Amino acid sequence: MPLYEHVFLARQDLSQSQVDTLAATATEIVESNGGKVTKTETWGLKGLAYKIKRNRKAHFVLLNVEAPAGVVAELERQTQINEDVLRYMTVRVDEHEGGPSVQMRKNDRERTRRRDREEA
Repeated sequence: MPLYEHVFLARQDLSQSQVDTLAATATEIVESNGGKVTKTETWGLKGLAYKIKRNRKAHFVLLNVEAPAGVVAELERQTQINEDVLRYMTVRVDEHEGGPSVQMRKNDRERTRRRDREEA
């Protein structure tokens, strides 16, 4: 089955639980159509390079999806309808990255650096 990475940006005024609900809804869409979500990562609230629909920040979420192309088309259709989602992008990949994504490793490095500065 083809492998995909689906990333979406949710509005800044949503709470973390609402963002988790959006991710769960996307997972439900994939699984109800015969696909499988192997990993879900919430990257948190991050600043955008430019305003998107009057938002300067957005919640970023990554889903690793294993599903046929029709399932991904349905996921994108449902995502496009949702007014809480600012942008989304789905990319077909040869294999999913094992462990945490680059973005999550970057967050861990920043936390470690900040902790080291506070201790010094």
